Amino acid sequence: MGMPGRPLDVLEDSLDDVVSVRLKSGEHYVGELAGYDQHMNVVLEPAAGDHDFEEEPEQVEDTTIIRGDNLVSIHP
Repeated sequence: MGMPGRPLDVLEDSLDDVVSVRLKSGEHYVGELAGYDQHMNVVLEPAAGDHDFEEEPEQVEDTTIIRGDNLVSIHP
């Protein structure tokens, strides 16, 4: 299995898709990736529809901006 690409390329490919984000604090959010920048700060919007995840993450209810230095992982 090859590398999925550079992190910013993966974010670009995930724009407007629902992503699962885990933070250093252990918090876990799900929302639509609406934007990002070169520091991997991300903007999440509420996600429509049902999504199948292993755990029950907190759903984003409003526009949420997460600083890149707080991120542990982002899964499309």
